Amino acid sequence: MPAKGKHRRPKSLRFTRTIAVAGTGGAALALPLLGATGAHAATPAAAAQHTQKTATVAPAAAKAATSTTYAVKAGDYLAKIADDQHVSGGWKKIYSDNRSAIGSDPSLIHPGLRLSLGAKAAAPQASAPAKPSAAKPAAAKADTPSTATKTAAVGTSSGYTLPVDGATIGTNYKVAGSMWSSGYHTGTDFVVPTGTTIKSIAAGTVVSAGWGGAYGNQVVIQHADGRYSQYAHMSSLSVSAGQTVTEGQQIGLSGATGNVTGPHLHFEIRTTPDYGSDIDPVAYLRSHGVAVG
Repeated sequence: MPAKGKHRRPKSLRFTRTIAVAGTGGAALALPLLGATGAHAATPAAAAQHTQKTATVAPAAAKAATSTTYAVKAGDYLAKIADDQHVSGGWKKIYSDNRSAIGSDPSLIHPGLRLSLGAKAAAPQASAPAKPSAAKPAAAKADTPSTATKTAAVGTSSGYTLPVDGATIGTNYKVAGSMWSSGYHTGTDFVVPTGTTIKSIAAGTVVSAGWGGAYGNQVVIQHADGRYSQYAHMSSLSVSAGQTVTEGQQIGLSGATGNVTGPHLHFEIRTTPDYGSDIDPVAYLRSHGVAVG
């Protein structure tokens, strides 16, 4: 009999083994059943372990998938992308891995261009020549012939001349801007309508003539003093690599090919045939007696 004033705690019905009774013709046979809890105790743990592994691997795989390519946005330039994406080797590494897609000028990239980060681009993304087109939106951060500030006069010196006659200068050499990876404009823009005759500034040998990525159709000529002149965004070419040209010889027609916002001639003087060896093109012409401005 329970003690007064106290309640007995009911026993919990805990069974670790259960007895099942199976009838066999009136006789009872006691069979021990393995507890369902014990038999499947490992299942939730295993499931949890599997889930944990899946959750750990999936983000890593997703990160690896998204970190190999980058889509250029308005306002981007290679140095900025390299900093934001923590690319080892900086903008030069990005340019080296994506030169076939960017072209010969790393400063001319446009929104939508897909860049490979950390691995060499498998295939060029901008290798096909583009047809001359109308001006593109300024938001594309392309090579832009800005409002003319000077008038280019016809050169009068013997041996050298202007690349175009009667043109006005748009964007000058070394104008700073975030759209250029080098931080500045590497040439001088002569604003001329499509179809204007482009001339070799001096006698020399054509080093290259053809598609130059963001430069569009371009010609590079080596001159006797070891300098190289470059003419970009042309609508058509009149010379080919290896050809000898004379001062004032037509080498093509102006246009708006490549990454531009309007027709003009992008003109550079270089110490080598390649991008990055630029010097002041107007100062070079003036040093050879050509009146500019």
